Amino acid sequence: MLTKRIIPCLDIKDGRTVKGVNFIDLRDAGDPVELAKIYAKSGADELVFLDISATEEKRKTLANLVRRVAEKVNIPFTVGGGISSVEDVDILLKNGADKVSINSSAVKNPGLINELAAKFGSQCITVAIDAKQINGEWMVHLVGGKVPTDINLFQWAKEVEERGAGEILFTSMNNDGTKAGFANEALAVLSSELNIPIIASGGAGNMQHFCDTFIEGKADAALAASVFHFKEIEIKDLKEELRRNGVEVRL
Repeated sequence: MLTKRIIPCLDIKDGRTVKGVNFIDLRDAGDPVELAKIYAKSGADELVFLDISATEEKRKTLANLVRRVAEKVNIPFTVGGGISSVEDVDILLKNGADKVSINSSAVKNPGLINELAAKFGSQCITVAIDAKQINGEWMVHLVGGKVPTDINLFQWAKEVEERGAGEILFTSMNNDGTKAGFANEALAVLSSELNIPIIASGGAGNMQHFCDTFIEGKADAALAASVFHFKEIEIKDLKEELRRNGVEVRL
């Protein structure tokens, strides 16, 4: 049985780690290099680094900062933000990223998923999907959640898989930063309809929320930010609690 993964997320803006609520009201959460080092030592299974304003500001991910983080961690490291070409991915992998995450660029140019999967392998390509439930329908949003589309979450997720993505990082904009729990109903649908791993993101507030997303949401991994950054939950304690609830994790 595959173990479930716990993944801290470093949302980066202006070289600092930040965290907001529903994608807005950002506050400083510390130095990304120091945080990465702490997470690698404290039992995190992977680390995600998202340059959250790169697409909006029409610039590339901070390769220098990626390299500094990569030097401090010995766990799989995914980088996203402003990636729109094979060259962008090549630079990040050469600077220490193990995987890349694409979001807006994949929606604007779906063929990019095929191209990157063919060049670097599916295991290297994560497609992040930010979606918001509006009148009962889950709709995809772009540019850090600022631009709505008429694309259905589940249809897009299926296409992403068919085009060669290795996993999907699904963030519920409704739940993000609320600490009210993950969007487990949507996650369960994604998990049942797809054959690639689904990472749950948005809404973690306590240990029970992680248990619920693995058991009810059928997620393969759970990503969180503020509960880890502000030491509300220690990863070691979380994994022990998950084990007590019958969830297989790597201790």
